Amino acid sequence: MENYNQTLTDFILLGLFPPTKFGLFLFILIVLIFLMALIGNLSMILLIFLDTHLHTPMYFLLSQLSLIDLNYISTIVPKMASDFLRRNKTISFIGCGTQSFFFMTFAGAEALLLTSMAYDRYVAICFPLHYPIRMSKRMCVLMITGSWMIGSVNSCAHTVYAFRIPYCKSRAINHFFCDNNQVLTSSMLGFVLSTGEV
Repeated sequence: MENYNQTLTDFILLGLFPPTKFGLFLFILIVLIFLMALIGNLSMILLIFLDTHLHTPMYFLLSQLSLIDLNYISTIVPKMASDFLRRNKTISFIGCGTQSFFFMTFAGAEALLLTSMAYDRYVAICFPLHYPIRMSKRMCVLMITGSWMIGSVNSCAHTVYAFRIPYCKSRAINHFFCDNNQVLTSSMLGFVLSTGEV
């Protein structure tokens, strides 16, 4: 039996929108929501950067959360929109791995940053006199750097693992982006087909 490994073909994204007027309406709605989120996050970052009264740990962490959200949505929606407009539903193997890596990096970094924000509020409420010492600028930078680094390392491990296993003939992903769960499902089917085990 053939071994269908990662060098054969591109992945096929089955998409989100049906090719009807209702699908076009959903597409326009999602693009409008994307643009609103883009403008909102950019405005938040710019406002926190420009207003010196907002140069506190809480707002510094909030600006980083806006940056992560901005990048998070930008890894998925532009590709989805171009696929819908060009009627091209393929993504290269490297493109799929890159999209999956960045998606998981931003997801992991966002979760860790939200944890840092919760710690910031905990210190502000429970230890108000120690707040300037416990939440210094150095501590904020360490929290943010740690969030990005741990998110990247975790994402790298998951992406490398998912893209090192063989795939089945059908590289169709039943999603509008390279979701790691869908990629792993496809790879497990490829492993079963290549080994002949059921």
